[in-house]
Amino acid sequence: MFTGIIEETGDIKAFTPEYGGARLVVRCQKILDDISIGDSIAINGCCQTVVKFDDTSFTVQVSKETLNVTTFKKFKAGSKVNLERALTPLSRMGGHIVQGHVDQTATCTAITEADGSWYYTFEYDASTGNVTVEKGSIAVNGVSLTVVNSREGSFQVAIIPYTYEHTNFHTFKVGTVVNLEFDIVGKYIAKLMKQYLK
Repeated sequence: MFTGIIEETGDIKAFTPEYGGARLVVRCQKILDDISIGDSIAINGCCQTVVKFDDTSFTVQVSKETLNVTTFKKFKAGSKVNLERALTPLSRMGGHIVQGHVDQTATCTAITEADGSWYYTFEYDASTGNVTVEKGSIAVNGVSLTVVNSREGSFQVAIIPYTYEHTNFHTFKVGTVVNLEFDIVGKYIAKLMKQYLK
């Protein structure tokens, strides 16, 4: 489980196809101070297991399912990624409950500057049944954010300068594809309502 509060950004050192999936090596600094083999780390919001690490990077094995559902297949050497270690019992819950289970991807369709902050617009395939709600929570590349201008198949988020600088949002352009994890509470409610209305 994660909070959606990014600890640092890293960059892809190597991405190698392997057993239908891939082996991914991520170069970073801060989180290497306290990781072990078997630890969970969210990479752009997707929970992965550490299988190897050294003084400059860690390695995970990516499943075929993860490649199919996330943006990982677009990674190349130098790609900037958001990183967060798993929540501990003593951690502050600064964001919202993020499982690290990516639901689908979305495409950035607009970036608007607003007096030093930015509004990012994202569009996604609404036929999956996922929904956003105004002022609800969503994780974009693992970043816990508040939804504004919620529409069917699209939403906006407002990004403050700190988030812009300390996550990979500053690398986004129109056309950038991102990972989405919809709010777990909203997903359960949507499923229950669907069953109730049958």
